[in-house]
Amino acid sequence: MSTMREIRTAAIIGLGNLGIAFGNHLSKKMPKGDLRFIADRERIDRYERDGIFCNGERCDFQYVTPEEDTWPADLVLFTVKFHNLVEAIDAAKNHVGENTILLSALNGITSEGMLEEAFGADKVLYCVAQGMDGIKTGNRLTFDHMGMLCFGDREAGTVSDQVRMVEAFFQKTEFPHEVETDMMKRLWGKLMLNVGVNQTASVYLCDYGGLQQEGEARETMIAAMREVIPLSEREGFPLTEADLAYWLKVLATLRPEGKPSMQQDMEAGLTTEVELFSGTVLALGRKYGIETPVNERLYHAIASRSRTFSG
Repeated sequence: MSTMREIRTAAIIGLGNLGIAFGNHLSKKMPKGDLRFIADRERIDRYERDGIFCNGERCDFQYVTPEEDTWPADLVLFTVKFHNLVEAIDAAKNHVGENTILLSALNGITSEGMLEEAFGADKVLYCVAQGMDGIKTGNRLTFDHMGMLCFGDREAGTVSDQVRMVEAFFQKTEFPHEVETDMMKRLWGKLMLNVGVNQTASVYLCDYGGLQQEGEARETMIAAMREVIPLSEREGFPLTEADLAYWLKVLATLRPEGKPSMQQDMEAGLTTEVELFSGTVLALGRKYGIETPVNERLYHAIASRSRTFSG
């Protein structure tokens, strides 16, 4: 009879909305020495000087630099933006050991593959973050819903010991989560949500409430999401109208005055993830000869008003 290892130590890299929210929760459920936040010295100095605040409360985080000589973490959670992932992978190398489990809360459908290439497929579980409605202003994050992590194995229908270990850790730390046995479809579903919600809110300059009520913005959002369905079918992870309805229900749970991350990035003059969303849709549309006019319009509207990266 085999006994599963227990996850005792965790590391988080990336202190945006998800990193702060998830880290603040875990910092209250774990011994301080068992949870670390990986950041470069300049960022650490700023965090320690100015603080990081979650719903008005200063976070009590333990920081380590990428170069610091330390033991591998049992679990490493990546919560950076996609354009920072290559840098984050390099920064996390000292914290990944033979038995470390890696989770990516990044948007898009490609970050897990990059982690597998860097660290080995045996260390990577597939993951989606959903249901958060946070707004970050400077070093202060506020939210009504922290959201959750949905995770599982890449291969559909399986539940590995690693998944069970992470599940046990999240149960112990009372962390909102869901084990999924069809993660590739879930990743595609989250892409469909982001293609609609993030991009439409950014172009129409509306909050979640503007997408929850009937009108042109909501119609555009749903039309952009529908363009993902035939692409998912051709890629082998078919979405349906039922999946679209599920993600619209997720949207309905978010506080109306909240804003998606892309819109917050545009307002702050930061690089957007438009290449992950409509950029991916347009590329797959060209690949399969499928027209995607709504996403094409959203892509050009966002790219003309924001900094973008080459995905």
